[in-house]
Order: sequence, then structure tokens, then C-alpha cells
Amino acid sequence: MVAVRRAIVPLLLAGALLLTGCSDDAPAAVPGTGVTPTATSVTPSASLPSSPSSPSSSAAASSSAPAAPAAGKVVVLDPGHNGGNAAHPAEINRQVPAGRGQTKPCNTTGTATNAGYPEHAFTFDVAQRVGKALADKGIRVVYTRQNDTGVGPCVDRRAAIGNDAAADAVVSIHADGSEAAGATGFHVAYSSPALNAAQGAPSTRLAQTLRDTLRTSGFTTANYIGSNGLSARADLAGLNLSTRPATLVECGNMRNATEAARMTSADGRQQYATAIAAAIEAYLAP
Repeated sequence: MVAVRRAIVPLLLAGALLLTGCSDDAPAAVPGTGVTPTATSVTPSASLPSSPSSPSSSAAASSSAPAAPAAGKVVVLDPGHNGGNAAHPAEINRQVPAGRGQTKPCNTTGTATNAGYPEHAFTFDVAQRVGKALADKGIRVVYTRQNDTGVGPCVDRRAAIGNDAAADAVVSIHADGSEAAGATGFHVAYSSPALNAAQGAPSTRLAQTLRDTLRTSGFTTANYIGSNGLSARADLAGLNLSTRPATLVECGNMRNATEAARMTSADGRQQYATAIAAAIEAYLAP
């Protein structure tokens, strides 16, 4: 996402391919790929009707199982990058709107651990885990991409998916690729200065809630970027173009051996997902 995060481009790729560890993997449908990302929502299965019971027992059951506070809310999850990006340099390098009068490449390949575990696989897996946890609580979940083999979508399209869904919260999931010595920890980015009301207090509160929950879940804040786990950014298209409360979470540094081991393991990815889901629920709670 930051300039220090660079993935190694395979020499066999034709054309120059812009790589960033984790930037806005956002938006617009990528032409010529046959892949048109569309918002896919996940809703929990309808509850089975309870068996007949006496009025008193029915009342007891209803009082002991209240509706989840965030039920009915809409959350857009944006897993960074995509597995097919590296094979389509022309598509992901084309310039798209990035907000604040800027343009940026449609998307990037993302970074990877030193052992080769890619960011796009990490973000997709974590997003699916987060989505399941939220859907189980009655929250409608929309993903910006539905698999880890496609191309894009572009950063502007990713932002549009959140806007079109009227999302109550948009969380973009990434991992960093800093090669700075000793670089470790997570950070949460938000748009600043705010371009609309949603980018103001709502996005700042979402970022703070994610930071606080990740920290209390045992994750440490970044020691090489941002301040106290938060990073105000004016250069991320997915945040600039959002009209909904939106943040981008860099879960950690994939070039750090300890964090790479955690991200590579299923248990570690579940730990990230549990913390992120808990943070989103806390933010959505009345």
C-alpha cells in the first residue's frame, strides 16, 4: 500500500507492471478480461420456526435470544488485489480516477511474504472469514470481488460498490510489504482531509474502533508508518471516492518473519478475521 511495499514482478510478464505492497485495490471493471466484478451479498439462512410451545415458554425463548444489534446493516468487504492481476499488466496499469483530481493505476499485484505467500490470497481468505462471522449475526455482506483468480476490479469500481450498496461500513483488507529493518505491526488508514461527511467523524470512528479492537486482540500497532496505529491518507482512491464510512486495514508486514508466519497459517488468518469482525460489529452497534 505504501511506496516501500513492492512485489517482485515475474520477468515473463509483458509490459511494465506497477507493483505496490498494498494500495487501493479498488474499482472499475477491468476491460478485456471477461471478468466484471459485481457486488455479491451474503445473508444468513432464515431461522427455522420454533416448535409449538406454551405462551410462557415462547416468551422466555424470545427474551433470551434478542436480535443482534447490528442485524440488517450492510457491510462491504474489499479484499485487496486479485490473483489474476499479475498476468494482465495492461489492464491493471491503465489509469482510473483516484479522487482529489488524481489518477492511479486500476490495480496492483500486491506484495507477498519472503516465502512467496501472496497478499491477494491472504486478503481474500480473511475477508471470507470476516464475512461469515458478520452474516451469522444477520449483517448483509457485500464483497468487491468474488474469487481470487480474477483481475481487478479497479480501485474506483471498488469504491463505487460500497457507495451503491449504501454501506454502513466499508473495510478494505490488505497487508503491507515494507522492507525497512524491523518494520512490524498493523495500521488503519482513513481519508484525510475529509471530502464529505462520511469521510469525517464516521470514518474516523470506524478507523479508531478497528485500531482499538485489533490492539486488544493482541496485535501491535505499526512502528514504521502512521501514528499509534492510525494513518491519515489523501492518496488512496478507495477512500477518496467513498461516500460511505470507509477504512483500509494493513494487517501487518508480510516481510516480517513473525507476522508472515501468522498470516500464512489458517489459525493466524482466523485471528485477524475475528478481530476485524468484532470491530465492525462494535462500530455498527447503536
